[in-house]
Amino acid sequence: MKISVESHVEAPVAAVWRAYTTPEDILRWNAASDDWHTTASTVDLREGGAFSSRMEAKDGSFGFDFAGTYTAVVPEQRIEFSFGDRSAVVEFVPAGHGVDVRVTFDAETENPVEMQRQGWQAILDNFARYVEARR
Repeated sequence: MKISVESHVEAPVAAVWRAYTTPEDILRWNAASDDWHTTASTVDLREGGAFSSRMEAKDGSFGFDFAGTYTAVVPEQRIEFSFGDRSAVVEFVPAGHGVDVRVTFDAETENPVEMQRQGWQAILDNFARYVEARR
């Protein structure tokens, strides 16, 4: 089953792309809520390149790594990646004075679909707020 989330970002596509793909930026926006943060991020943005992010609860009670491999990269348009036995696509679609960022990913079986959708949407909304605040 595929799940899609989307957020509109009022910023030029180059700025949106850069914030989505730069480790220093990822550290600042990659969290679903204020009690979580990303403590490490690596990006080798090319087909076959690897990425990873370490996400942790700020109170230190829990953390996990999110890692995978880029399977396709079309600058400022599309990123495809695999993580474990799942895959995802991130699309950057010009819209109005900004960009619609759409993430479509394979659902996992451990958590309810709606919980997964809400978590990925929260991260994407946090991303949009981060990019727009930098303008």
